[in-house]
Amino acid sequence: MALDIEAVAEQVFVALADPSRRAILAALATDGPATATDLAGSLPITRQAIAKHLALMADAGLVTPEPGERRRIRYRLRSAPVQLAQQFLAALANDWDDRLEALKHHLTAG
Repeated sequence: MALDIEAVAEQVFVALADPSRRAILAALATDGPATATDLAGSLPITRQAIAKHLALMADAGLVTPEPGERRRIRYRLRSAPVQLAQQFLAALANDWDDRLEALKHHLTAG
């Protein structure tokens, strides 16, 4: 099954659009894997809200749930979806660069 980079990029952009999710991702990037309870202790977000955000980010592939001790789930950051979103943006920028260069050539040729 081929990977749809645009679909992955869309999920990443939706996840990153919310400041609470960006704060959660930043905490995981800085402090490493954590539970929703751990994150609630360091962020001004309720544990229930964090759990909902983590579920959305897990669906987008940005975090991976891992079973921990006493049935607690720890979430680990995954960079692969962000890298795919970066590739999507780079390809989009390249398309625009090509079009702008063609327009510039057209305008200066006439």
